[in-house]
Amino acid sequence: MGKGSLLLADDDRLVLESMADWLRENGYDVDTANSFHAAREAIGRKHYDLVLLDIRLGDGDGFDLLAECRRTSPATTVIFITGYGTVETAVEALRAGAFDLLTKPLIDDELEMAIERALAQRGMAEENKNLKAQLDLRFGMESIVGHDHRMLKIYDMIDSVADTKATVLISGESGTGKSMVARAIHRRSGRRDRPFVEVACGALPETLLESELFGHVAGSFTGAAGNKTGKFLQADGGTIFLDEIGTASPAMQVKLLRVLQEMQFEPVGGNKTEHVDARVILATNEDLAELVAQGRFRQDLYYRINVINVELPPLRERISDIPLLAEHFLEDVCRESGRAASGFSDEAVAALRRYDWPGNVRELQNVVERAVLLGKSDTIGLEDLPPSVAGSVPHEFESSQGRTLKEALAGPERQIILEVLEHNDWNRFATAESLGINRTTLYKKMKRLGLDESRRPVKAE
Repeated sequence: MGKGSLLLADDDRLVLESMADWLRENGYDVDTANSFHAAREAIGRKHYDLVLLDIRLGDGDGFDLLAECRRTSPATTVIFITGYGTVETAVEALRAGAFDLLTKPLIDDELEMAIERALAQRGMAEENKNLKAQLDLRFGMESIVGHDHRMLKIYDMIDSVADTKATVLISGESGTGKSMVARAIHRRSGRRDRPFVEVACGALPETLLESELFGHVAGSFTGAAGNKTGKFLQADGGTIFLDEIGTASPAMQVKLLRVLQEMQFEPVGGNKTEHVDARVILATNEDLAELVAQGRFRQDLYYRINVINVELPPLRERISDIPLLAEHFLEDVCRESGRAASGFSDEAVAALRRYDWPGNVRELQNVVERAVLLGKSDTIGLEDLPPSVAGSVPHEFESSQGRTLKEALAGPERQIILEVLEHNDWNRFATAESLGINRTTLYKKMKRLGLDESRRPVKAE
């Protein structure tokens, strides 16, 4: 395999041929162009890792070709070659986006070193791009697991609103994944390369929260030894996520309303007005409409933030997603801890399904992590779960009842499949998709559990 693909562009045929031969002997895949137009056609026809480009071509300017290359193939690195090198030319070349400028006559070692450095930097840029893609995968929508029909609607909503400036309010019980949804919206927006700033409003008293959000100037209060940049300014160009917004005091609600309407504010103790361009996402585990009715939350602020409302269902209402989430967390814990666990026993799955999960997805994640780290076998069993979760299995699952586990599981399994079938209007393809199983498995289960099409209720006309 070659060291890389190169295009060599020079209108001096002797230099062109000798340099191309030398580069090929050193393991590079080299194409040549003896004019501006030939080089432009080559760049438009093929992707190159590196272009070695003479600044003065007989029928065009190398700087124009560099600009076109950066526009049409930004991942390609360009090194300029010139017989008239000056400090001014070198500075101009680097400012225009060239990696380096080499002066003729070229020394072999100098040329090879420049090429190796250029390709190494390109490799690092590619590696950084891959790492960023992994972060997008970890914090983007791909981390939100679930086939429940309500979650599918939320995925669609995230895609629809991500690339707008609309304010988003995420509501749901504690632990349902509001922060993850906020990050997914940010990652799928045009602001993904700008900051994502998260503020837990309920964790700070009002005086500190104001300073945290808007910053302060030195001497504005006891302990303010210097100026501080607030979270809103830190999020300029990106996204700010305000969690637990229902805990904000009346005075703070007034300040937030102004920021949301005008995107401007003054730091605590300061008189300079700061302007900011930030996407605002808020979250609450409280019923804000009820707080408005009680006079504890401003009605105008409620209407201002309730533009797009993403409501996350509690885990107890997403029973079919529990095994999927458990497997997802199992893989994460095993990968991060180096432990090996192949899955869950039927009894453990039954217990996970039956438990109410007051702490929602976050509690399930903690339970799975505990089970993996403390478990003694490669299968997570009932004995590896906390007593509160393991004890959620009803007596019908106990062997003392004289029933097999398969028989005991049939009732809840039938009910779950029936509910999903009815939700999908008995579309078996959509049902299999929602349950995370293939259609053949679904057909077999329906037959075993007596869920054939003839039992489908007839709708009144």
